[in-house]
Amino acid sequence: MPKPPLRGTVFLGFAEALSAPEAAWSLVECGYEVVAFARKGRHSALRHSRLVTIREIPAPELDYAESIAQLSLEAEEIAQRCAPGTMALLPLDDASLFLASGLARTSPSWKLAGPEGQCAAMALSKELQVERAREAGFSVPRCFAVHSSSEAHRLLPDLGFPVILKTSDCAPVRDGRIQKGRHWICANLQEYEAALSQWREAGTLLLQQYLDGAGEGLFGIATPSGFGAWSAHRRLRMMNPHGSGSSACMSQPVSSEAKASAERMLSSLGWQGLFMVEMLRDRTGELWFIELNGRPWGSMALSRRQGLEYPAWQVRLGLGEDPLDVSIPAMPPVICRHVGRELMHLLFVIRGRKSKAIQSWPGFWRSAMDMLKVGRQDRLYNWCPRDPMVFLSDCYYTLHDNLAKTGRAA
Repeated sequence: MPKPPLRGTVFLGFAEALSAPEAAWSLVECGYEVVAFARKGRHSALRHSRLVTIREIPAPELDYAESIAQLSLEAEEIAQRCAPGTMALLPLDDASLFLASGLARTSPSWKLAGPEGQCAAMALSKELQVERAREAGFSVPRCFAVHSSSEAHRLLPDLGFPVILKTSDCAPVRDGRIQKGRHWICANLQEYEAALSQWREAGTLLLQQYLDGAGEGLFGIATPSGFGAWSAHRRLRMMNPHGSGSSACMSQPVSSEAKASAERMLSSLGWQGLFMVEMLRDRTGELWFIELNGRPWGSMALSRRQGLEYPAWQVRLGLGEDPLDVSIPAMPPVICRHVGRELMHLLFVIRGRKSKAIQSWPGFWRSAMDMLKVGRQDRLYNWCPRDPMVFLSDCYYTLHDNLAKTGRAA
């Protein structure tokens, strides 16, 4: 039987993004050709896919100008063999969102399946996000934008310890390179001084009240016909309990209050496309806004195991179709685990906490027992029977790269 014609071509990246395998499979299963751009010389599980073509470009963290130039060349070469109106750019991380926004302006044949204009600006600025979130009715931890160490010292007494410091710009360009964002949790003045010395006044810093609790996520997609495909999850474990993406997460009902605030926040911007609102529920049960993501998120595996094909719907919207005419099945609760990150979780637990601000640190045996409990509702990140090498290489690279990073930090 001949293959059905392709619906279009999607140029997505970076291939190293945690969501890359699931996003690629979502598109392939919906009939799209997928070409992924990858940082030259970097490991990624998607390089081992049988279903995706890889194009390498210089890492923007090394040379932004060369990276965007090579991305443009690759995009132009792909466009020469594609029909007009069938090509979409899908950014998967903050660096690629910054690159793709520029490419879409200079290459009109490619449609950006992601936020544009003021929406892109907000998706890449934590400072703007907290302002909009507060206006929309979210509870937002007290915070200040600081630009110098003296300002950071002057404002600290208004918050008191513990605090968290994080770079406000998600993809700042300095010295011709995109800089990677960082964060520091500080319990006392000694930890605070060490964080400021590592920051070195490079860009705007968000000084924020530190809250202890469990991470939650709210997901959906905005289209000209309204908001839809709402879903939510909570983190069962983070890869690094000090603060990182989840190693295991579980679906949960959507909070009507958080949903209403998200609609107000995104409607005020004219937002179109998928979104993730990252939140934290503290020990008293109050829900706090943390940040907004306007591109596929790390726990995309959980969404897809519930029948929620957000990446494919995002591309349909970018190409001028209405993605909300699909039926979304009702699913029982689902737990999704990332095998490599679960193993790293245990190693981070053994290493111990880096800041005294973190009061509740998981115990090794309790974590190990929780990880060994496997039920019918459990699923795996990055598993596809048609593409098994992606899963195996993803486990290996997660361990290899994180252990190498931990060794360098030590």
